[in-house]
Amino acid sequence: MFLGAVVVLTAGIVVVAVLVRSPVRSPGCTVTPPGDGGGAFTFTPEQMNSAATISAVGTKLGLPAHAATVALATALQESKLQNLEGGDRDSVGLFQQRPSQGWGTVAQLRDPVYASTAFYEKLEKLPGWETMPITEAAQAIQRSGAPDAYAQWETQARGMAAAFNGQWPAALTCRNLTLAPPADVAAAATAELGTAKLSGAHPAAQGWTYATWLVGRAEALGVDRVSFAGQTWTAESGAWAQDTAAGPDLALHQAPAAPPSQ
Repeated sequence: MFLGAVVVLTAGIVVVAVLVRSPVRSPGCTVTPPGDGGGAFTFTPEQMNSAATISAVGTKLGLPAHAATVALATALQESKLQNLEGGDRDSVGLFQQRPSQGWGTVAQLRDPVYASTAFYEKLEKLPGWETMPITEAAQAIQRSGAPDAYAQWETQARGMAAAFNGQWPAALTCRNLTLAPPADVAAAATAELGTAKLSGAHPAAQGWTYATWLVGRAEALGVDRVSFAGQTWTAESGAWAQDTAAGPDLALHQAPAAPPSQ
């Protein structure tokens, strides 16, 4: 909250008026480690939307959180998690992959699901990637001119991977979103997570994987409420909270589409 003062002279009397202005709240998505011992970090909803897709594709392929950490650190360095139309030479997309290097067509590489899948497929072919330092694994695939640059994103990448893989329950919150019209959540989940069955009972890690993906993709999919394991996130509050009415199962709600203007 910001305070300001205006001095007004009326009939020889000095009147001091105090103006109260509410702070400007910008959109953002924050990952907070368990225990709230510090180390939280925030990205834009667009960036977290991309992170959700990248991690989900790893889940669909049956890869561990370490794979998502490598992929996320790579995309953070290459594009800041933005699906770029261009880049150095013929590089495009989240990973700045190059059609001339056999990654695919421009249209394919602008598809986050395709680009993420292509990255993971190369990662799986890298001997010893499971125990390789993040920056070494990323560099072996990307062959960047700045091979050590990926290391600067390791903390954020690990945190996002832990949240999106259900290791950190209710760790991702998104606030002040501008929700898109309701999209086909089942189709998006099938393409990215490999399943259309989100609502209902799930083991804890799987349920939090799906719930966190929904929050990360909320703005793009028009999701305004997600509940799981007795907690609910709403777009209005921008936070997870205990909810006795939520129950143990995963549930989601999409904001209704705005009526057409007359």
